[in-house]
Amino acid sequence: SFLKWFLLLIPATTFGLGTWQVKRRQWKMELIDGLTKLTTAEPIPLPIDPAELSSLEYRRVKMRGKYDHSKELYILPRSPVDPEKEAREAGRLSSSGETGANVITPFHVTDLGITILVNRGYVPKKKIRPETRMKGQVEGEMEVVGVVRLTETRKPFVPNNDVERNHWHYRDLEAMCQVTGAEPIFVDADFSSTVPGGPIGGQTRVTLRNEHMQYIVTWYGLCAATSYMWFAKFIKKIKV
Repeated sequence: SFLKWFLLLIPATTFGLGTWQVKRRQWKMELIDGLTKLTTAEPIPLPIDPAELSSLEYRRVKMRGKYDHSKELYILPRSPVDPEKEAREAGRLSSSGETGANVITPFHVTDLGITILVNRGYVPKKKIRPETRMKGQVEGEMEVVGVVRLTETRKPFVPNNDVERNHWHYRDLEAMCQVTGAEPIFVDADFSSTVPGGPIGGQTRVTLRNEHMQYIVTWYGLCAATSYMWFAKFIKKIKV
């Protein structure tokens, strides 16, 4: 009957949607892998052109200059990036571990004559105040290698930045630059930029929304359920 073949469209469609999500997930994983490779590529000199920077997120860059520790900003709460630990705890409802802050410090780039913002890295909660980590407040000119990051928009359920208390919850370059007088250029210092007693560099997470697996399970699950219902109603009654 017409109804029989019309209802067969439901499992066929859900199977097609599940297969499409499999391909989308593969594409997303390849994209994440490509971005991850950018974070380990040979660094290039920091460009000054904002238009060029906008296409260089996650690209490694290098520059020489000096930190201005008097204008530190703190993005918090943050947990330290530890890929091996995160792999061990993947799938857990909760993960054990400390929280603290990422220390954002103005950095005057000598050859470009501009000041940018550098995420020096992670410090535990008890070390957020600079007087608790004076050994790590390095002075003088140095080379910093890091990863270009762009501004963020506030995500749902993330608190607003509290500029007065210097509590930042997401990377708002415009507001951060108004406070520090820096140019809207932001770099995550890599792990090699870590100094004894200072923030732990290398706090870049390559994050892209990747919910394709749950969609795959949903669509294939619906396909299996509706296929069984269709078979039970229209085929099981037929004598083979």
